[in-house]
Amino acid sequence: MQKPSPKISEFQLDNGLQVVVVPDHRAPVATQILWYKVGGADDPKGASGVAHFLEHLMFKGTEEIPPGQFAKIVARNGGEDNAFTSHDVTAYFQRVAKDRLPKVMAMEADRMANLRLSEESALTERDVILEERRSRVDNDPGSILQEKVMAALFETHPYGIPIIGWENEIAKLTRDDALAFYKRFYAPNNAILVVAGDVEPEEVRRLAEETYGKHAPNPELGLRKRTPEAPHAKGETIRLADPRAGRITVQRHYRVPSYNSATKPGEAEALDLMMRVVSARTAGKLYRRLVVEEKIAASAGGWYADTGLDSGRLALYGVAAENVTAEQLDDALSRFIADLKRDGVTQAELDRARNAYLAQFIYAADSHQSLARHYGWRMATGMTLEQIEAWPDRLKKVTPEEIADVARTYLTDENSVTGILEPAAQSLAA
Repeated sequence: MQKPSPKISEFQLDNGLQVVVVPDHRAPVATQILWYKVGGADDPKGASGVAHFLEHLMFKGTEEIPPGQFAKIVARNGGEDNAFTSHDVTAYFQRVAKDRLPKVMAMEADRMANLRLSEESALTERDVILEERRSRVDNDPGSILQEKVMAALFETHPYGIPIIGWENEIAKLTRDDALAFYKRFYAPNNAILVVAGDVEPEEVRRLAEETYGKHAPNPELGLRKRTPEAPHAKGETIRLADPRAGRITVQRHYRVPSYNSATKPGEAEALDLMMRVVSARTAGKLYRRLVVEEKIAASAGGWYADTGLDSGRLALYGVAAENVTAEQLDDALSRFIADLKRDGVTQAELDRARNAYLAQFIYAADSHQSLARHYGWRMATGMTLEQIEAWPDRLKKVTPEEIADVARTYLTDENSVTGILEPAAQSLAA
């Protein structure tokens, strides 16, 4: 496969900031994404949600930018911006016309070191996040089950704690909590800057040195210390009955290596392609088995969460067809997994999935924004530029035998948590 761009380059400023440049001169636009190597899994004990809390507060202003004006300034300059927090990274994004790039780089660099927070603005934003949690999690049975499953899958590792935080801990977060987190982790030596679009490396280096280069590194940053997940003795099943639920859903989640945490070469690639064979929408093995052949499910699929710094996760699910019980669907899913472990995948299935995956990657690589996200996230979670660019070639080497091996190794009962969501009868007031 031809690489998406042979011109992608990287360099490092004296203060430790890593910079990646992705040139694409087809249109006079540029994208900047600043990735901090910190996320929800780095929240201090008892202060879950502080990484996400700080992400919200980063829009509250500096001495140069009034509170609430950051996004408005970007919009007035014809651009768009956004931000997100994951367990492992926090990222800030702007897309602007090329001639506006110096301005947004200066703005982003400014709030790296000069955030100003009032107690009132912090408390107001905390209330916003509490309401966000109530609407997105507490009022959605699927999200409630997801939290319970993650907490069981990662009993000791912080991946089991929701990124948004537990409600009782969010309610106690303060301005000082956010500022302490900010002062430790928001430093140039803990960040990766990706600039993509109508730019050249020399131009980006000059702008980066003029803006981000002014900030001192944090010599006390330290290592990211996370409690490792202990081996589980057996699998667990979590059932949630909720009158707001629709059809019965059964999910099977497994702890597996990510691209960064895999210790055996090729394991992550094999897991990745296995899930492409299994869960490729209506063409996937799981859909064909449960929906088309057995007609026990209305839909079925899965995914592989492969970007984790410390671990990956994969899941298989089915949504029950009419008059199918949770036990029947769970049994069908278990039989499918047993067959996958016994029989693996055929060479033809692997070739089809791999070709489709590589074609999808080539198509996505046609967008410099997609490339900026791809390279930034991978590098912020431990991969090198060389490893990222060699990924398509590594995919080409995966064999059916390697897929069978990872299926037998990782799709085990003790490595799993099953989540079952089913509707419950609404109780009527007397």
